[in-house]
Amino acid sequence: MDLVQETKFIMKKYHITANKNFGQNFLINENIVNAIVEAAEISEEDVVLEIGPGLGTLTSKLLEKAGKVICIELDKKMLDILQDRFHLYENFELINEDVLKVDLENLINTNLREFKNAKVVANLPYYITTPIIMKLLESKLHLQSITVMVQKEVAERLVEIPGNKNCGAITYSIHYYTNPKLVTHVSNTSFIPSPKVDSSVIHLELLDTPKVSPLDENLFFKVIKTAFLQKRKTLINTLINGNFGSREFLENMLTSLNIDLKIRGEKLTLQQFQEIADYIYHSNK
Repeated sequence: MDLVQETKFIMKKYHITANKNFGQNFLINENIVNAIVEAAEISEEDVVLEIGPGLGTLTSKLLEKAGKVICIELDKKMLDILQDRFHLYENFELINEDVLKVDLENLINTNLREFKNAKVVANLPYYITTPIIMKLLESKLHLQSITVMVQKEVAERLVEIPGNKNCGAITYSIHYYTNPKLVTHVSNTSFIPSPKVDSSVIHLELLDTPKVSPLDENLFFKVIKTAFLQKRKTLINTLINGNFGSREFLENMLTSLNIDLKIRGEKLTLQQFQEIADYIYHSNK
């Protein structure tokens, strides 16, 4: 039985239809499943957190490779399916909860007493991709990597090089915490039902220390987010609106940092944002 037949069989057996409220689209392309697992480099030394396992298509492959797989599934309709499929696996654990409410730090630290590495692998719902990724990064969990499938346009923004046209505020967060890599693009025909957009798999290797070291991390990210609130405005105007200083102060700052006075935030590098945040930090002392 191939993956398409298996998926249809499970859906029919359990009277399952994709829940739009949870952004469900069931993966039916085995090559993509294998590509995700391969990109994550799963071994018996790893405990894997799978967010939104759904029918368990990816789970099945992860259980073959990982020391332990912890599935976090919000949809109660999926629980019986997952339990029926994997209850004989000693390395399987299921948590019925919203991942944004789970104490991930405690969960990961507890399992790292037994396993060498913790990794996240998931086919993320489009509607909640950014909040999940940002929680994983901002919580500063002891994760080695995050390998996820997301909407193609989002993936391209996440892995874009800071300062290039397609970047957004989240691009800088991704590059601050990780080394990002695009693994592969995924056609919408790889799912049941087919979404209206294509997807991509990305791999984020978490850094031991961030790529830059701002004096005040909260201020650093506040400056970045402010710079992207009104992308059509120059950096100076966005910072004025964000109450970071007068025009005169900000012009003097950019001049001293050798940054074009007419530049927009999306053109800055990670290093330049650090220099701006540090300048503002010192000026407030």
